[in-house]
Amino acid sequence: MRLSIDHQCPQCGAPAVLEETDRLFHCEYCRVKSYLLQRGYFRYMLPHKAPSGARLIYAPYWRMRGMLFGCLEDGVRHRVVDHSRQAVAASFLPRTLGLRSQAMRLAFAGGDEETRFLAPTVTRQGAVDLFEERYGAAFPSPPYEQAFIGETLSMIYAPYYLADGLVDAVLNRPVQADPPDLSEFKTESPRWPIVFVPTLCPNCGWDMDADRDALALPCRRCNSLWRAGSDRLVRMKAAFLPAAETDAVYLPFWRIRADVSGLLLDSVADLVRLANLPRAVQPEWESRPFYFWVPAFKLPPRVFLQIGCFLTGIQSAEAPENGLPEGPGDLYPVKLPVTEAVECLKLMLADLLKPGRTFLPRIPRMEVTPRQAMLVYLPFRNGPHDLTHPRHPVGINKNMLQLGQGI
Repeated sequence: MRLSIDHQCPQCGAPAVLEETDRLFHCEYCRVKSYLLQRGYFRYMLPHKAPSGARLIYAPYWRMRGMLFGCLEDGVRHRVVDHSRQAVAASFLPRTLGLRSQAMRLAFAGGDEETRFLAPTVTRQGAVDLFEERYGAAFPSPPYEQAFIGETLSMIYAPYYLADGLVDAVLNRPVQADPPDLSEFKTESPRWPIVFVPTLCPNCGWDMDADRDALALPCRRCNSLWRAGSDRLVRMKAAFLPAAETDAVYLPFWRIRADVSGLLLDSVADLVRLANLPRAVQPEWESRPFYFWVPAFKLPPRVFLQIGCFLTGIQSAEAPENGLPEGPGDLYPVKLPVTEAVECLKLMLADLLKPGRTFLPRIPRMEVTPRQAMLVYLPFRNGPHDLTHPRHPVGINKNMLQLGQGI
């Protein structure tokens, strides 16, 4: 379940409600469109009902949502994860937020100098490790490899105040009878500005549009693609395979070239041999480079891995053209960054390489080092219920795309 965040339009001040993954904000009153930028991760705070004059203390919690994959002897298992965890070691605070973050309207974190925000002691990577440890223990056996894919990691601050003890400011109920000693906890200044940049193409000034949670903005006038930088939009390199159909839907994929330690996996011929594919190795395949193909959008875990492994196994010989496709075809939005795509490369190897009993024990020792990555749009026929590739037997049910938006 996604978070709901109360917000105000930076242009006219009109009230609005955003979702956790929203990056594109379209004001219904002044019609201005803006793209949200923030360094690191987004920070939110729960609403409070503290009495007037109470000095609020905000405690930090990491919240993670995404797909967890685990590589086991019988194959790759997966599950969808949505959990919160204490970001500061304090025995007097609840370990999680429970369902509060899903059930309540949040706001972007901020406050005055009188408000205390406890500084997190658990780092971002430490939080990911904790989540992996907690959910990895639910697998029937210890996984050879596991990874979070498509993760949304944010910080949520829960409000408290002191009044003859520690009081939960959400419900105005005591948490601890004796006031805790807060002198040992460091605090931080709530200066986490959200930068709003107009969705005008920096190259030609055209008005760009995309889904609310898109990570890239295409300009169909000058055929350019833009992603979020620290304080501005940055141009991305992209390519596409042309389609014969005028109503094609172009789905984005990350095409990644990587080095794999302990394996000779440089060419298509190497893949055919290592995966025991039912093909006769052609001489020209020895010099054709091998690429991983990872969806740059979200799908249910099983379908996500299937599509990536299928396209990686095909290793299409078609050379993509630089830029974005021209014409009336739809561009499906980019919703998975390349950093997340890289996380699943070892899992794809575990699924592709055969026999599994030979390669699975070697997976933990393998190092996969990305060398090149490019966003490539592949054309799919737009059917009533499915998107199908025009040249290969692969399709994606539209319901799967819809379900992926909720991850």
